[in-house]
Amino acid sequence: MSQKIRHDQLRSVLIAPHVSEKTTMLSQDSGQIVFRVRSDSNKQQIKKAVEKFFDVKVSSVRTVSVNGKSKRFGMKTGKTKNWKKAYIKLAEGQNLDILNTDV
Repeated sequence: MSQKIRHDQLRSVLIAPHVSEKTTMLSQDSGQIVFRVRSDSNKQQIKKAVEKFFDVKVSSVRTVSVNGKSKRFGMKTGKTKNWKKAYIKLAEGQNLDILNTDV
């Protein structure tokens, strides 16, 4: 992705929230949220996307590139895709509860 990002590109930066035991504990203890993001996005784009779509103030973003796992499908072996996740720390007093949405 280029440094100049349009609104429609900004929408594609965040793929989904990443929910696990570790991320649930992080959100409860330190107010961090974890998202699965595009592999070619950078920290500034991730910060802009979260601030725009969730109307919160982000204090820091940490990214981790996760290597895909080797899998066996019967006699055949394969590999899942590599992906990227972002740990987002919200500013003091900000709260974002993704799991409890009114639908």
